[in-house]
Amino acid sequence: MKSRIKNVFPILEWLPTYKKSWFSGDLSAGLTVGIMLIPQGMAYAMLAGLEPIHGLYAVTVPLLIYAIFGTSRQLAVGPVAMVSLLTAAGIGSLEPSGPEQYLLYALTLAFLVGLIQAGMGLLRLGFVVNFLSHPVISGFTSAAAIIIGLSQVKHLFRIDLPRSEHAYEVVFAIFQNIGELHWPTFGIGVAGILIIKYGKKIHKAFPGSLAAVVLGILAVWGFGLSAKGVEIVGDVPGGLPDLSLPSFELSGWLTLLPIAITISFVGFAESFAVAKTIQAKKKNYKLDANKELIALGMSNFGASFFSGYPVTGGFSRTAVNNEAGANTTLSSIFSAALVVLTLLFFTTLFYNLPNAVLAAVVLVAVSGLIDFKEPVKLWKKDRSDFAMLFATFAVTLTLGIEPGILTGMVLSLVMVIYRASNPHMAKLGRVPGTKIFRNVKRFDNLETREDLLIVRVDGPLYFANTAYIKGKVDQWVEQQKDSLKLIVMNMESVTNLDSTGAHEMYEWVTDWRAAGYDVFVTGTKGPVRDKLQAWGLIEIVGADHMFLDDDSAISFFDQKITTSDSGILGQYATQTGTNL
Repeated sequence: MKSRIKNVFPILEWLPTYKKSWFSGDLSAGLTVGIMLIPQGMAYAMLAGLEPIHGLYAVTVPLLIYAIFGTSRQLAVGPVAMVSLLTAAGIGSLEPSGPEQYLLYALTLAFLVGLIQAGMGLLRLGFVVNFLSHPVISGFTSAAAIIIGLSQVKHLFRIDLPRSEHAYEVVFAIFQNIGELHWPTFGIGVAGILIIKYGKKIHKAFPGSLAAVVLGILAVWGFGLSAKGVEIVGDVPGGLPDLSLPSFELSGWLTLLPIAITISFVGFAESFAVAKTIQAKKKNYKLDANKELIALGMSNFGASFFSGYPVTGGFSRTAVNNEAGANTTLSSIFSAALVVLTLLFFTTLFYNLPNAVLAAVVLVAVSGLIDFKEPVKLWKKDRSDFAMLFATFAVTLTLGIEPGILTGMVLSLVMVIYRASNPHMAKLGRVPGTKIFRNVKRFDNLETREDLLIVRVDGPLYFANTAYIKGKVDQWVEQQKDSLKLIVMNMESVTNLDSTGAHEMYEWVTDWRAAGYDVFVTGTKGPVRDKLQAWGLIEIVGADHMFLDDDSAISFFDQKITTSDSGILGQYATQTGTNL
């Protein structure tokens, strides 16, 4: 019973045995991340097209929920740049009539993301995100980071720009309106970027974002910059978030579903990637992909019912949380508590906060998402993965977020299918003086015989690749057909055999023997041998033609047949044929 409860509430894995020595690390990390969350939450809400206060709401209840259900002890959940951009792109395309409808769409989107993620976790579908390959994620993330950065230029320059996820449209508009640049706003924004970017050089725990916010507020207040055209946040409502309800209209759900699926996949991929990286360093707890999906889903439910918007685990905050000493998700509870105190007592302090500083927070955060090294590395080492990365990057940058991620997923699936239907195959030869056989293309001076063809298939034998395997073997048979007497199918690397593979293998054995070539099978694993038995293929091949290894098969063949005695060979072939 206790194990079942722990399975539902992972917080019980560590809470009953909590050590006093962990407290100082959790408290320090919680306060540090909480200080980050306040300006980041407000900035990301603005990026999502919402009032800044909703960013603070999104880092209260969702953090507390994740602390209960999450299996990562360092993951910092909340709004992130990528999900905020996806939220803005998805809702913006619906052309809401006003702020209230926009917020309703955001709440509904959070609810749908929660429904999808929690549902995937309950159905144990955490493996599905593996279809987003690393090159695809890298290309998509880099392009999205550029789009996010461009979306903040309007706040940094205080110029009119279209709300578009097509990078070329925004760049064109920037050049058209650059003459209207507002220098005081630009100066504050650049100063904010420098403080956030280089404040860490003073000390790694330096709260750059908070320092930029404080100095920006003081500058506006002290020099009366709002009267000179510097745009500010203005009134920020105080108090805890009200209970909110998403829309349950089916038409709205269907409209938001594509972007909800995108956020669910991208958000979980980002969250699980950083959580896995941190857990690999700690190794004192286990990370469960399906439980993480449930935890993120529940967190998004919390955002939906408490005036937030979609959340996930963030790279930068999680890294800071870990470096600041977080030992458990109690650090997230401390972070949420700090935000709650801010909501209750300190929101009036943000009245003079310049929008340019919030833009600076976003710009610095996303600048680290643009990966320059990965495409260079892939160009040198794996051109097919480079092509996937570049295609995803180009489509995202030119056509938008949803076409970009869809292109990446399709390319990932196409590559999986291509590689599965074109497995690696090797023609084997003997290492001189040994019983070891290796790929003739990879090793020099291997012993080969014209009367033998030893083939190894590295992968499952199933419907998608049987034609490729047969075609490859036929090429090798054609090269040796004048003297070939025996085909050895080395199946030590075959991991599975489906009904199509079994049917095709029956046809191969029958056709090869009809053409005068005998067939041996070697190295089958237990599960594959079970499939051969179930489909009657051991009887077709012949139990005495099944061997543990290639050397045993060749020794048996040499004992029975000699290449110089064609008469015996013909008799032997006839006998093996009658046993079919």
